[in-house]
Amino acid sequence: MRIKQLGLTIWMTVGILLLSFGQNQTPQEYIEKWKEVAIEKMKIHKIPASITLAQGILESGSGNSKLARLANNHFGIKCHSSWTGETFYQDDDEKDECFRKYKSASESYEDHAYFLKKSRYQPLFLLDITDYSGWAHGLKKAGYATNPKYPKLLISIIERYNLSELDSENFISNEPLVSTKKKDKKPLSENQETITLQFQHSVSKTANLVPFIIIKKNDSYEKLEKEFTIRKWQIIKYNDLKKNHKLTEGERIFLKPKRCKSKEEFHIVKAGETMRDISQLYGVKLKRIYKRNGLDEGVVPKQGQRIYLRSKKKVS
Repeated sequence: MRIKQLGLTIWMTVGILLLSFGQNQTPQEYIEKWKEVAIEKMKIHKIPASITLAQGILESGSGNSKLARLANNHFGIKCHSSWTGETFYQDDDEKDECFRKYKSASESYEDHAYFLKKSRYQPLFLLDITDYSGWAHGLKKAGYATNPKYPKLLISIIERYNLSELDSENFISNEPLVSTKKKDKKPLSENQETITLQFQHSVSKTANLVPFIIIKKNDSYEKLEKEFTIRKWQIIKYNDLKKNHKLTEGERIFLKPKRCKSKEEFHIVKAGETMRDISQLYGVKLKRIYKRNGLDEGVVPKQGQRIYLRSKKKVS
């Protein structure tokens, strides 16, 4: 009998844990939980609390992301060569990338502050502590994120949840920043919905600086249009696709027009490669590659063939 009761107790405990684990934390709840920590870091490190919280909401999905839940990493900070602490691996720009793992989320907030003390972020500390817009754009310019919409998303979060109030030196309040009254609730706009969804794709760049993403399972043109403010016809044109092309998982898709040349001089064709494969690999316009190599459009290159990606060097 006691064994049955013990078994029942264990199952009830597991059930409660599973239920609590599955509940998503709202942005409002995240703000109330971490605003005092953000203010404390602002007073010590001179980083606007509004920026810290907005980044936390965006990077961790309000604390609901796998990285936040299992590694206490709220800011998506990767290991880098200087990291000697615990690590957590998950797919990001590449497969099985190394992220920092913390004993607590508070450690993540502290490490985030020190991370922004790097030299490339120093110009931000010349801004007024209340200039959240300048900070948002400065973070993007300094390379914190590759998504071109990053500043806009941070600013939208700050303004939607009145986070700028936290940046005032005289801010002392235990009241929620976001009103719970029905009359103050506003429907999410299209842009604000993407904030709740967080970034669905990481934006990378080729050596010649053409931005691209890797298609995920269940992606569609409609989803890409909404996330990157880009039209289907642009995706098709930039990537030399047919109008009836279906997006496939693992496919590279450019968000801007490819360039006329690459930093690399040439490419040696591998078995099964097409001219478009080469074009997508280097971010060079397909027509330019055909023309530069004196080939008719549609010609399939031979294995081992040298395909020039920029003008041939003249031999003196």
